Amino acid sequence: MIELRPFPGLGGANHGWLDTRHHFSFADYDDPGRTHWGSLRVWNDDTIAPGTGFPPHSHRDMEIITYVREGAITHEDNLGNRGRTEAGDVQVMSAGTGITHAEYNRERGPTRIFQIWIIPTSRGKPPSWGQKPFPKADRAGALVTLASGFPGDADALPIRTDARVLGATLRAGESLERVLDAKRFLYLVPALGVVEVNGVHAAARDGIAIAGTDLLRLRAIEDSEIVLVDAA
Repeated sequence: MIELRPFPGLGGANHGWLDTRHHFSFADYDDPGRTHWGSLRVWNDDTIAPGTGFPPHSHRDMEIITYVREGAITHEDNLGNRGRTEAGDVQVMSAGTGITHAEYNRERGPTRIFQIWIIPTSRGKPPSWGQKPFPKADRAGALVTLASGFPGDADALPIRTDARVLGATLRAGESLERVLDAKRFLYLVPALGVVEVNGVHAAARDGIAIAGTDLLRLRAIEDSEIVLVDAA
């Protein structure tokens, strides 16, 4: 099963400082048919104006992964963590028993991010935050695990859920395949470019929901950057 979710049809709103689109029900956007995809609960496509951001607010019992598409995001939280995550890199916040944080665009231009929420497998643990730069060369023509709840993925940022967040860059005409567990739920979004996924074309910021298949065939129609969540 493969379902294309074109970007122009996503929910969301433009708040001036924040232009946001929601792949799943979130805030004032309520679509009973798109509340989650397996344990994937939120995929927001946010453009944040310079000098603005999300003021302090709290979360609990959620794994929150931020993939920076353009610019940089600056994180601050009540645990004393502070960091700046640049384009192509990832930060992970395990909300655990509760954390208060803020995210700001301190850059001169807009910052564009994917913010991904995945329901945790284990609860009741202390909150944590981490970030990591991932060499872009490693993602050329291959899927690289950026965040993972599996102990064998030692180079990835840890998350407390049975899921992986992966990234890849492909030149036009390049392709790759990945063997899948047909019982799992995948969601793929091109950050840039146009791709073909098992015969379905997706443009930048479109979503593709995948389930019930044991092989992913991905081909770049244009130079492309993709982000993929593989969840239970």
